[in-house]
Amino acid sequence: MPEPVDANTERSLFDRVLGLERHEYYAVAWSFVYFFCVLSAYYMLRSVRETMAVEGGVQNVPWLFSSTFVVMLAVTPVFGWVASRYPRRQFLPWVYYFFVVNILLFWAGFSYAINNGLSFVWLGRAFFVWLSVFNLFVVSVFWSFMADIYTREQSRRLFGVISAGGSAGALLGPLATGSLVVPIGFQNLLPISASLLLFGVYCINRLRKWVESEHRGELDSTMASAAPLGGTLLGGVTLVTRSKYLSAIGLASIIASLLGTALYMFMTELVGEAFASTDERTRTFAFIDAATNTMAMLVQLLIVKRAVWRFGVGITLSLLPIISIIGFALVAVNPSFLAVAAVQAIRRAVGFGLSKPTNDMLYSVVTPEEKYKSKNFIDTAVYRGGDLIGTWTVRGLWGLGFAGISIVMLPFAALWVAIALWLGKAYRNYDSDSKRGTGG
Repeated sequence: MPEPVDANTERSLFDRVLGLERHEYYAVAWSFVYFFCVLSAYYMLRSVRETMAVEGGVQNVPWLFSSTFVVMLAVTPVFGWVASRYPRRQFLPWVYYFFVVNILLFWAGFSYAINNGLSFVWLGRAFFVWLSVFNLFVVSVFWSFMADIYTREQSRRLFGVISAGGSAGALLGPLATGSLVVPIGFQNLLPISASLLLFGVYCINRLRKWVESEHRGELDSTMASAAPLGGTLLGGVTLVTRSKYLSAIGLASIIASLLGTALYMFMTELVGEAFASTDERTRTFAFIDAATNTMAMLVQLLIVKRAVWRFGVGITLSLLPIISIIGFALVAVNPSFLAVAAVQAIRRAVGFGLSKPTNDMLYSVVTPEEKYKSKNFIDTAVYRGGDLIGTWTVRGLWGLGFAGISIVMLPFAALWVAIALWLGKAYRNYDSDSKRGTGG
């Protein structure tokens, strides 16, 4: 008869595999669920967004990204103004309530158009732009919050596990979309998404209570503080332009967006040619997302912590641009649907699974204002600026074909490798007590 396994041994093994300490269980669990809600809410709608791009014509995708960039530029100072004047514990839930109301308004608009046999092409274009803003804002705010409540050492251990919560949601979201979109119609996915986002607000409140309990003697320096961040409405922009460290993060974001946009436009063109109906295209994008996010979740749970501890932040960040070099080289040789789909899925899996949590660790050494305002500016306006550059660049090069465009992308991926390695060195040497204007 085998000897019973000691529960403490099991927990110790669990702790070693995931990198958790006992006092962190509560917070990590709520962080996991919070990110699950955010990304499942988004991914239920992402496939609808991609379908709206096809419905509006692939030739109009650059205009959609241009509109998104303009909206980002308008919204970023508004967020900066709110963050300057209201405490974090107050404005964080507001962000999510705002987007919940937006989702319900789009649901009403799509339902009315469909029930009355009206065209929803322009509403779909508005939805594309809105969801592009929604995605970056809710995810950026989430990671700003995580960088705020966990220390630098904790971020290296815990962000992979927390990211897996998002990937679980990013897996469930498209699977639910693929299963439900044909029976109930894409428009009826929106209220489900809004409900998930509301539960994310509940998670914020639970985490705030944990911070208040865990840091009783230092509440003024945490997200539980009643004081606003201060600064100006354009503080995020100013801080980025004055810091080599933050500027390098922004440049890497632009290159990542450029390469991702090229593959995105390839896939939009190929799916538009292969599938006829709106719901079929939505289901196709949903299943591709599901495969991508399954891989991402495995990477987050099993690889992130080990990669960062073994190789360091810089080498870990360089893996995605190296994979991009290999991927675009393959597409240049074989620009087929399967090749493009495979490269996009692997890139996004490594991006979300490994690079995103590692990149967010970079913010664990900066000030609270930089964590919220600068990170939000980079994750939204700068990233969408990369989309803008990418879409118009790819459109201008469209005559070269997928193979020719892929060759043009290779030098940018090589530059990205160099930036990633520099950021890793700057992160190691970053003096959190130094003057923030000098960066890394």
